[in-house]
Amino acid sequence: MQKRLLMPEQLPQDRIKNFNEVALGYTEDQAVAEAKRCLQCKKAPCMPGCPVEIDIPGFIELIAKRKFSEALNILREKNNLPAICGRVCPQETQCEIVCTLKKKGEPVAIGRLERFAADWGRKNRRQTTDHRPQTTGEKPRAAVIGAGPAGLTCAGDLAKTGWKVTIFESLHAPGGVLRYGIPEFRMPRDVLDYEIEYVKNLGVEIKTNIIVGRTVTIEELFDAGYKAVFIGTGAGFPYFLGIPGENYNGVYSANEFLTRANLMKAYKFPEYDTPIKVGKKVAVVGAGNVAMDSARVALRLGAEKVCIIYRRSRSEMPARAEEIHHAEEEGIELNLLTLPIEIIGDDKGWVKQMRCLKMKLGEPDDSGRRRPVKIDGSEYLEDIDTVVIAIGQGPNPLLLSQTSGLKLNKRGNIVADDITGETSLEGVYAGGDIVTGAATVIEAMGAGKRVARAIDNGVNSKHEARNTKQYQMTKI
Repeated sequence: MQKRLLMPEQLPQDRIKNFNEVALGYTEDQAVAEAKRCLQCKKAPCMPGCPVEIDIPGFIELIAKRKFSEALNILREKNNLPAICGRVCPQETQCEIVCTLKKKGEPVAIGRLERFAADWGRKNRRQTTDHRPQTTGEKPRAAVIGAGPAGLTCAGDLAKTGWKVTIFESLHAPGGVLRYGIPEFRMPRDVLDYEIEYVKNLGVEIKTNIIVGRTVTIEELFDAGYKAVFIGTGAGFPYFLGIPGENYNGVYSANEFLTRANLMKAYKFPEYDTPIKVGKKVAVVGAGNVAMDSARVALRLGAEKVCIIYRRSRSEMPARAEEIHHAEEEGIELNLLTLPIEIIGDDKGWVKQMRCLKMKLGEPDDSGRRRPVKIDGSEYLEDIDTVVIAIGQGPNPLLLSQTSGLKLNKRGNIVADDITGETSLEGVYAGGDIVTGAATVIEAMGAGKRVARAIDNGVNSKHEARNTKQYQMTKI
């Protein structure tokens, strides 16, 4: 059985000195060779694993035949952001995990092939226009709040069916977490900009520097003639540990740290206006993809030693295996079964040490993971200059607090139907991290797609939606 083709990458000793993309992508010959591994299964077990409903065997078969433009067209039918999904979607736990080839070997590299087709289109200037709305009838206007993955997907899908869509984005550039949260070495900005341009070419208008809840309210959007409003503002409100010393200089939330580096180009200071201070010894608390991104950014900003501090073991780390592998290749240390209990500062107010405890794993908790238990007498001090807290984030309350009648759960997330996205307010829909809490890019996109379908079909009740045949889709 032919082995899965590895993707060429920058060498670790080279890439830690730059912010260029680590994974270099398949060549045409490599993509064709990998596509030919696909068995073209009749039942295609991979397809139910895709939240945005891509015809996976269809686009792979076309790549195998070197029909790259046609392959991209199939991707674009369902996915407005294929170059992004090909880079950051956890295919290994979704479509690839159920690939038939995985039973006896390695699955087809579905994500890498998706990235190839999208990148081929960008490099060869093949921005397909086949999916622009062909309808002549006038459809209503829809407002989308947030230009992240959920918002871009919802807006693009609505535009494809003829809706006039305006996205309202609070930041000065669209992309949401794709722009402020994911570093350039994983998501190059020219790739992101190209994907956003595709959505705009569908007829979507994007207005930046508008904070819905302050600049304009949801009620005012309805007054202005919008017939539906989708809230896709994500989860950008950082959580902290709640331990002594988190107010010292040199302590960042991952949100601030990555936003300074990614959105505001702090790594190019003083060419760009935003500075960022990183010490020689950096500790990143957490073990998700955001933590890995923070650690790898710190290394590229000049840190001599970067460590991940995580209270559970390696098997419980939520980050993608690929991201953990890349971090370790670059020399980032994993301090596992370790709990920070205090940050210690110097007399000038800057971080100098972190007090930690060693842990052991006990019985599983509500998440299904084994609960970490403190080991008595294991306390120790770690010399640290900079601390980045990357333990998750929740919903920003600004918009939510300004929208009366919008039902929230105990965590402050919007309560919305998990298929239609309907909220407690008529005509207001929500999806992505603002509903589920922090999750993956592709899950947010799947939510945006489902809500767009619900809006376009004029679904007025959860009961109707759940009994409409097209909503009988596999849940991820």
